[in-house]
Amino acid sequence: MNRTNDGGDKDRTPQSAPESGTAPATGSSWGLPPDHEPGPGTGRAPERPADAVTRRAAGVNLLALRSHNAALVLDLLRAAGPDGISRLEIAERTGLTPQAVSKITARLREEGLAAEAGHRASTGGKPRTVLRLVPEAGHAVGVHLDRDELRVVLADLDGRVVGERCAPMSLGAGAEAVLDALLREVTEVLSEALGGGALLAPLGVGVALPGPLDHVRGVLHRVTGFPEWDGFPLRDVLAARLGVPVVVDKDTNAAALGLAVGGERGSFACLYLGTGLGAGLVIGDAVHRGARTGAGEFGHQVIQLDGPPCSCGNRGCVEALCLAAMDRGDVTEAARVLGEGAANLAGLLDIDAVLLGGRTITAAPEPFLRGVAAVLEAHARREGSREGAVPVRLAPGGARAVAEGAAQLLLGPVFGRRDG
Repeated sequence: MNRTNDGGDKDRTPQSAPESGTAPATGSSWGLPPDHEPGPGTGRAPERPADAVTRRAAGVNLLALRSHNAALVLDLLRAAGPDGISRLEIAERTGLTPQAVSKITARLREEGLAAEAGHRASTGGKPRTVLRLVPEAGHAVGVHLDRDELRVVLADLDGRVVGERCAPMSLGAGAEAVLDALLREVTEVLSEALGGGALLAPLGVGVALPGPLDHVRGVLHRVTGFPEWDGFPLRDVLAARLGVPVVVDKDTNAAALGLAVGGERGSFACLYLGTGLGAGLVIGDAVHRGARTGAGEFGHQVIQLDGPPCSCGNRGCVEALCLAAMDRGDVTEAARVLGEGAANLAGLLDIDAVLLGGRTITAAPEPFLRGVAAVLEAHARREGSREGAVPVRLAPGGARAVAEGAAQLLLGPVFGRRDG
């Protein structure tokens, strides 16, 4: 942990800020007008359109926080809640000197990120002033770009949702139509929640959508069922059009991140069944994406050789079998198939819990909870496990869990955390 005595006053961008990737070349193989493409060879700088997304009042760019130490202090302020925390307590918990803490907190107060929360009795001398986070001082946008729906939330620094919009949308409508819809909904949620007019620019926009994809470069691979998106530089194109930083990740990773931020601890899998099936994996309190960003493609494990074809090109995938059972109205069979996949995962990774989410499961949670738990219990009995079966629970968050997790992709770095 980087701790200095001067409060880390020099400006520097956190390492977890979005990386810049290779800009698209002149013109577009994605059906986008050339004037929407950023970067070299286009004869123009990346766009910063004069709309509600980028209008600024006086404020601070929170993705350019001056030091890791300031992020540590902000994290303690967030954890303390409205009751606040004193400077002395901050110094004790961080190992920073009182002078460094005073310098950091003074700057945070100047920038509107911290405020006084009253006074606390002291063992000697005058009462201690306690400070709190100002949640409304910054916001992040979270987008869940599903195959047939677009959901956008606006979250404050505490992660509380202060605005939400949802609209039907087809991922197969083409890049231009999808990006236009996304830009429109993001602009509207900002205008509705923050009152229109001159708005503080959000920290950025987190976009979560079905994989596979490269979250480091923000480039899509062959999205299951929509191979035409293969190679699309979603992060860079969106950043150019929105004029703010953009982070892209899989929907299942975002859902898992939201659970970890919400207090789920240890190693767990969030099985997400909606228009497709995937898993968000948290190993040792950190989202596990894999060295090639391909972890969590849970739905495409083959459990029935020569089974029904899957949209990924294989046969007998868990996703294909689950969705086929749901199409027949056989929830019991869908739950049994999901349970077999969950048992494979639990046996492979020795996780602490399985959480179930996604619109298909939240529409009828009890049959899935019973069915998956029954399969895991049967496996535990056969294996003679002394600890018993891995527990199965319904993931909280409901329909907006992925969008909220997507917002955490931007909020985490503000508080010095890569994963919330």
